[in-house]
Amino acid sequence: MIHIDQKEHTTQNGTKVIVLAPSGRLDITTAWQFRLKLQECISKLSRHVVINLGQVNFIDSSGLTSLVAGMRDADKVKGSFRICNVHPEAKLVFEVTMMDSVFEIFETEEEALEEGVRAS
Repeated sequence: MIHIDQKEHTTQNGTKVIVLAPSGRLDITTAWQFRLKLQECISKLSRHVVINLGQVNFIDSSGLTSLVAGMRDADKVKGSFRICNVHPEAKLVFEVTMMDSVFEIFETEEEALEEGVRAS
């Protein structure tokens, strides 16, 4: 079971952005739950999503796959998918797999949200 904190942010131009902050491990046992949550958010709440990985200290290939799937979902509906605050231990996985060049990754949640304002 993975705990996913969810909040809503409305940008200055009125765009609704969902911020999801999972905590713990994003691995084969939890990735599917996270994937379902992403699908639900993008299809029902907002096509703009920020994923805060500050509380995720472990991520494996299935965790990365769920993130890629979420990014594709957002792309399909002309949304945005940003990742921020990547835990140092998880950052290595992004670098080794070269996923750090696939995703839009920001240092802080604030930066990811601001970028959303400029981009939309």
